[in-house]
Amino acid sequence: MTNCLSSLKVPEALALGHDTINIMGAHEVRPSAQNYEVWLAYRLGALSELRQEIDSRIGKGEVFTDEANRQLHDKYFSNARLTAQMVETGERIARELNGVIATISSAGEHASDYGAELDSAAKRLEHDVGADVLREVISGIANATVKMSEQNRELTAQLQKSSAEMDGMRRTLRQVRAEAMTDGLTGLANRKLFDETLRSRLRESTVERTPLCLLLCDIDHFKRFNDTWGHQTGDQIIRFVATTLQRFAPPGGLAARYGGEEFALVMPRMALGPARALAERIRQMIESKTLVRKSTGEDLGRITVSTGIAQARIDETPTSLIERSDACLYVSKRTGRNRVTTEADQAALDAA
Repeated sequence: MTNCLSSLKVPEALALGHDTINIMGAHEVRPSAQNYEVWLAYRLGALSELRQEIDSRIGKGEVFTDEANRQLHDKYFSNARLTAQMVETGERIARELNGVIATISSAGEHASDYGAELDSAAKRLEHDVGADVLREVISGIANATVKMSEQNRELTAQLQKSSAEMDGMRRTLRQVRAEAMTDGLTGLANRKLFDETLRSRLRESTVERTPLCLLLCDIDHFKRFNDTWGHQTGDQIIRFVATTLQRFAPPGGLAARYGGEEFALVMPRMALGPARALAERIRQMIESKTLVRKSTGEDLGRITVSTGIAQARIDETPTSLIERSDACLYVSKRTGRNRVTTEADQAALDAA
């Protein structure tokens, strides 16, 4: 996208900026650097998937809230931040390695000089062991040893410094990757990590012939909470549901924020029956909790979730499993909300 902008003349760039701001205004998008980056890319058509998603949301009449824009930015621009951080870290590693190499090279030269000094001393002692010669030889060896010792200390200090620097860069990269894979509001896995994990767990399920279930759940009447209490309270509710899902995630499982007020729970080595029982415990825990608005102490009322669960089939694709879980979630919504629907439940309803 930078290349596209750098080729524009000033009047063209200004016109592009005005167009972008006008588009943001038309969709009531709050002006911020992050939101501008998203909508400038949309205006330029620089990311086809981003353009398609925004067009789809516009077609559905969706509102581009701060949270919706943040999701778009995390989805389409987090990788760029990760790549930039990795490039910068790579350059720092290269500089550190160059410094170490130079120090080692210098140490090698000193070691060679030290060896030459010892060799020279040995040869002199073979021909003359007089007091004067002996004093000169000892003095030369002592001076060479001191220099070698100092050089070794410098090398040790350099290696220790570089080791500490490398450890710091490793931690930075781990942190950047974690941020790129984590939902900022809830701390759960984001959509990217969810997609990667689901693919991996499906392959594992097929190879090992073990069950795998996918749970999708949605906060009931969330828009009403947002409209009544505001986005900060809506965020409080989202974080509460996220914490509950994380608490009940099975070993090896993954709780993720799937999008907006919708969540996912990947449940490896768990068949439909136990998965349903776990989902019921989650549903009951959320329903039983009384939430209070932090700023005023007002009772927010009962929070409930609707849930759908499907069990993976052999060689199933992530898209297919998500679609089947989502269909069960829709049944829970359609039949009264605040309930869990599995494929077995759905089949029974269809047969009734």
